[in-house]
Amino acid sequence: MLDSLSVSDSSVDRVQNILQLAMARLEVEFRHVLVTNSESVDPDTLLDYLAVSSLAASSFTSNGEESVDMTPQTSFNGPSFISSQYEAAEGASSSSGDEDEDVPVAQPVTDFNPIVELLPSTVVADLHEIAQRMVVAGYKRECCQVYTNVRKAVLEDSLHRLGVEKLSIDEVQRMTWEVLEGKIKKWIQAMKVGVKVLFASERQLCEDVFQDIVGVGETSFADVARGSMMQLLNFGEAIAISRRSPEKLFRILDMYETLRDLLTEMCVIFSGEACAGVREEASGILLRLGEAARGTFAEFENAIYRDTSKTPVPGGAVHPLTRYVMNYIRFLFDYVDTLKQLFGDRKELPKLPGEERTIVADSMGDDERTFGQDDLSPLAVQTIWITHVLQNNLEGKSKLYKDPSLTYLFLMNNLHYIVQKVKVAEVRALIGDDWVRKHTLLVRQHATSYQRAAWVKVLACLRDEGIRASGSFSSGVSRVVLKERFKTFNAAFEDIHKAQSGWFVPDYQLRLELRISIAEKLLPAYRSFLGRYRLFLENERHPQKYIKYTPEDLETYLNDLFEGSSGSSLKWKS
Repeated sequence: MLDSLSVSDSSVDRVQNILQLAMARLEVEFRHVLVTNSESVDPDTLLDYLAVSSLAASSFTSNGEESVDMTPQTSFNGPSFISSQYEAAEGASSSSGDEDEDVPVAQPVTDFNPIVELLPSTVVADLHEIAQRMVVAGYKRECCQVYTNVRKAVLEDSLHRLGVEKLSIDEVQRMTWEVLEGKIKKWIQAMKVGVKVLFASERQLCEDVFQDIVGVGETSFADVARGSMMQLLNFGEAIAISRRSPEKLFRILDMYETLRDLLTEMCVIFSGEACAGVREEASGILLRLGEAARGTFAEFENAIYRDTSKTPVPGGAVHPLTRYVMNYIRFLFDYVDTLKQLFGDRKELPKLPGEERTIVADSMGDDERTFGQDDLSPLAVQTIWITHVLQNNLEGKSKLYKDPSLTYLFLMNNLHYIVQKVKVAEVRALIGDDWVRKHTLLVRQHATSYQRAAWVKVLACLRDEGIRASGSFSSGVSRVVLKERFKTFNAAFEDIHKAQSGWFVPDYQLRLELRISIAEKLLPAYRSFLGRYRLFLENERHPQKYIKYTPEDLETYLNDLFEGSSGSSLKWKS
């Protein structure tokens, strides 16, 4: 009896030894097949798959009609990153014969599957057979470990070739913005290619290799891809918690849109309990990127408020802050749908330090007092608020000019620039025609205030008061007073011309309208004055000392105004 048990134990030991040896050989073979056939995917191949996938997704609308969108997206620094170039779809159907004639038509593929064949199908079949035997023999852990080690390294190499780097949050936050912006572009590309092509293909490979082996495919994929996906998400986290500064907003919005648009696919690819942490992290980072975008938007507003540059712009031209803010707003409207989503139902205006939101300077108009109306969207409220903050800042900068007329010219130029930028279709549609009308009227008011401040003394010289001493018109004219009046007019006009030839109205149409408005007031008054009093000085010695200009001369000199030049090319009469 004991002998038989000894023989049985010995047989079991031999079987176990044989099994271990067989499994070891299978493990070596499994690793060899994987290593021999696994290689990182060329980035161009991945981008090609992504391009075709994007084209297939956008080629047809919901009713089946072809609708390929070739419009590039833009951002604050020009065209935003586009991971692939759309190509014209091939196989478009056409029929030049009779309508009833049966003509073979190539049907475009609308459900293109962007799965890369990471391993040849014959190799996958061999791996599947080996995996089945190892799992049945109780060597599931060893099989999965080999698979994970090999495929994880290959996946990381593929991402590295796409430009993905292993960066800590501290390393990201220490980067200059110029360097970081380039990293963000690579991140967006890696996320799109990774989720839509690379991770999806890796998931499919796991399912094929471990087909019909319960739970192994899902766990193995999690072990292969989780680290790489978390590495990508950690970069998004680093950006979301980084210091707020206005120049970052467009790239943060790019990242938010990228992750938002990929989140559903990520949840499908990283499904199952083993990948729950990836899904939760992705959703959390999306929320934090949204918070970062809102916070950066608020910092943009505060930056406008805090701009305290004390150097007046030469000639009352458009201030660099005005150009920056309005171009910033214009580029923001490339993200209008995303911004509407981020602002949600919020209609509360931000309260800036030292200023209540309902307090508006008199020259800003009345419409800012209506913020928060039910007919304004939250994004419209925010946009109007930014223009309000900008205008208040410009009010302060206008006081840097010692000449009141230049103050009004500066306000006119800058508000006109703001209105022209708002007239862009997307912005105007958001904040409404009423805002445009009111601020266009305010531009005219500034122009009128400029004319009153600049020309009132010149026009006062052309009045009759003080010239006639007593009696009839002809006998009561004081030639001494008249001579002095002409001399005063000439001097005042020359001073204005000298100064305001160097002032600048950048907008051609506005410059032309302002000159015409001045001419319509000055030239008729001068012609009338000259007609009434020319005869009293023509018989005097050197009448040209007093009547230096004809109305045509004045009109010529008016055309020099607002050119921003250092002086007129015309010579003054002496």
